[in-house]
Formats: sequence, C-alpha cells, structure tokens
Amino acid sequence: MFSRKVFGFVGSFLAGAVLLSAAAKVFPEPAVDVPASGGEQTAVFAGGCFWGVEGVFEKLKGVKSAVAGYSGGEKATAHYEVVSEGNTGHAESVQVTFDPKEITYGQLLKIFFSIAHNPTEKNRQGPDTGTQYRSVVFYANDEQKKAADSYIKQLDEAGIFPKPIVTQVVPLKAFYPAEAYHQHYMENNPFQPYIVYNDLPKVNALKKQYPELCKR
Repeated sequence: MFSRKVFGFVGSFLAGAVLLSAAAKVFPEPAVDVPASGGEQTAVFAGGCFWGVEGVFEKLKGVKSAVAGYSGGEKATAHYEVVSEGNTGHAESVQVTFDPKEITYGQLLKIFFSIAHNPTEKNRQGPDTGTQYRSVVFYANDEQKKAADSYIKQLDEAGIFPKPIVTQVVPLKAFYPAEAYHQHYMENNPFQPYIVYNDLPKVNALKKQYPELCKR
C-alpha cells in the first residue's frame, strides 16, 4: 500500500517552502465564479496524494462530502495498485459535493490553489512523483472551466507563486471512488508519518488562514 508513498522529506520541505512563500501573499477572491443556483454541486480536483486533498476539503463549511478517487483514465484501471504505476491516465482525485449557498466553487478553487497543494509542481507533489500526482481541475461544465481558467490567470498575473502554475483544466469524463481504506484517511490515521509531515500542516494552515470557512 505504501510503496508509492516514499517519505521524501527533502521534497516535502521544498514543496512546503513554496506554499509558505505563497501564503505570505493575499490570495485574491476569484473574479469569475459559478452562480449558486439550484441545489448541491460537485467539483473534482487532483493535487497529489488524495489523502491530503480530501482532508482539506472535508474541513470546509458547506462541503457535504469529499471522496478520494481517480479521474482521467478508464474504469478498468481505476484501482490503486494499477494507478500507482503512473501509466493509466488517472490522477488521484477528490470529488467534492457542496452547497453553493454556503461555499462557492470559486472559494473551493481558492482553497485548492492556496492550501490543498502546490500548483507549480508538474507531475509530482512533495515526495510523490508521477503523472498520477499531477495538478488538475476536472471541470463539469463551461462555468467551472471559465472560473478555473480565470483564477489561474489571476494568480499568475498577481505573481502569487515564484513559478508559473502548471495545473491542467480538463473536462471531467468520469470519477471513480477509491478503495474504502483510502476514504477519510487523514481523519482515521492522524499519526501516520506521511500524514504528519505532508498533510496535517495543510489543515493547520487552512484553519489559520481561513477560519471563517472552516467547520467548527
């Protein structure tokens, strides 16, 4: 299970340094957002190991569920050990179901880029390397695409990160939930070394930077 979760602490430290540098700046509110019409909405994001990304999103007000899974490849290859080989087209992803009257898609984008991962790393995230750890916004409709493209442009033009954002913005074809043992992994394994060094700092940063968006 942990063969792909190499504890590359140097890589984690360098990735964290980039995020801390970005955190020192104020992330702008998205200039383009998705209207809060209708009922619940879903969003799918990929930003490295899904344990941490899921753990961040499920702490937000208005988020009804965050599910770890796979997007970008075929159903037949949507299994952890296969995806871990890095040649399935899948990225470890998280499907977020949320109430847009409590938290907007734009606010989820802001958390994704400022807290959940480092969007300037290509085909890796901290100690994890491979295309399955790439940064992706999988959009469900044109409104989500416009919001994501616009926010990436905002962040690059504002110079929030020292390097360009490499996040892909691609259509969502399908989302496949991961195996049961990956769900709520951070919550269920708070003392696991990978979680302690790579993911708990994200949750702490979320609570410090955006307390108004966090569940009590």
